[in-house]
Amino acid sequence: MSTYIHFTEQQKEQARQTDLVALLQSQGEELKRSGSEYEWKDGSAKVTIRGNLWYHQYDQEGGDAISFVRRFYDKDYPQALEFLLGGKAGTLITSPPIEKKKETEKFELPKHNATMNRVYAYLLIRRGINKSILNAFVGEKMIYESAEYHNAVFVGYDQAGQPRHANLRGTGEKSTFKGNAPGSRPEYSFHWQGKSDSLYLFEAPIDLLSYISMHTYNWREHSYAACCGVGERVLFRMLKDNPNLKKVYLCLDNDEAGQTANRQIQAKLYAQGIPSEVLVPQRKDWNEDLLYMQGVETKIESEKSEGLNGEEREEEKCRELQLS
Repeated sequence: MSTYIHFTEQQKEQARQTDLVALLQSQGEELKRSGSEYEWKDGSAKVTIRGNLWYHQYDQEGGDAISFVRRFYDKDYPQALEFLLGGKAGTLITSPPIEKKKETEKFELPKHNATMNRVYAYLLIRRGINKSILNAFVGEKMIYESAEYHNAVFVGYDQAGQPRHANLRGTGEKSTFKGNAPGSRPEYSFHWQGKSDSLYLFEAPIDLLSYISMHTYNWREHSYAACCGVGERVLFRMLKDNPNLKKVYLCLDNDEAGQTANRQIQAKLYAQGIPSEVLVPQRKDWNEDLLYMQGVETKIESEKSEGLNGEEREEEKCRELQLS
């Protein structure tokens, strides 16, 4: 026999129409006005708020007040309604009805390319990632090259070893593309599970790989996770599933968004009695630190003076690295 909490249609609609600005302000959250909308930070990613509607700019997903509470406050449907109707949000303020939210897309990994030449060239040469570390992640099927666009694909798995998340990064010389595959589960974004009590949190997989490339000693023993633009859900999922994790190192970017997110996450960890420490890169992010340490910018300028274009440099160096 199962039990459930019954809500009338009027109660459901009242909860659905809750003004999210009023809700967030009642919870002590910081918002920034932008015209007729408000901006709220989910980690380092921007969420647009208008009335009872929200839209995650990085994840390209949105919905109403109920879906907002379910996603960002980690509640199931009855808990979300109770939260919105139970007085914690203060007086409910309503806005016009919204269209019905579309169903969540099915998650599928992009098709694998036959080789990984472009991804190896991109990560080893342009990003300076340590080859043995890259090989370790590739060996665990956590990084590969997609067939259609030759993107670098960073895969996140659940506890049963099933892929649940894929972060994509363009590898072309002028490409700025990055994003998550449709249907990706944010709580399973790109991560490495170790046996020590330490967990390191980053904004992106390349930051994670860059940090490890600069701190290679015994790196496999620790745990690492990348938010991939979807907030800190992977952090709290890992803490919940792995009781050996006792301390968190927050390693987000050295900019206003990253450091604001560091403070917000640290406050949440403090409220749960979890020790944390903020590690800040010297430059904008950990990859810039890694490249500066390696003098990559200087080497590239020297090669340009010899008349080699970007693709020629990468192809030649990739062949050298594959032979080494």
